[in-house]
Amino acid sequence: MDVELIWNLALGGGLLLLLAECRSEARSVFAGVPSLGCQSSPKHLLQLGGRVLLVLMFMTLLHLDLSLLTVLQNLVGTALMVLVAVGFKTKLAALTLVFWLFCINVTFNAFWNVPVHRPVHDFLKYDFFQTTSVIGGLLLVVALGPGGVSMDEKKKEW
Repeated sequence: MDVELIWNLALGGGLLLLLAECRSEARSVFAGVPSLGCQSSPKHLLQLGGRVLLVLMFMTLLHLDLSLLTVLQNLVGTALMVLVAVGFKTKLAALTLVFWLFCINVTFNAFWNVPVHRPVHDFLKYDFFQTTSVIGGLLLVVALGPGGVSMDEKKKEW
């Protein structure tokens, strides 16, 4: 799958998370009366879709190199991706991904170290801001939580 397509899907995931937060939930007519809460409400499904699409971006960071550092980076990244996707310890996993992705972004996409006249400068700049926008989507997950369709929400019922 093309890397640009995955990154654009990840951006769409961030927008879905923002849209889910902006949607208002239907309120009960009776104030103070608890409701059953529909698990498959559009807001919860948008949050699930946003989480899954944001996680797709991390597939582009996986490398097939067999060095110890690369294998460790792939294992940690994959574990965090799965946690965010299924909604288990979502806020902690998303915050860890934010820090991890920020470090990778500053290290590998340092466009400010490349002269402006070189074509690679534009590519690095594009990748830097694309990755920064995905970090913003992950920060939305940290701030808003995983939503109703997640293991974190199911744990509350148990």
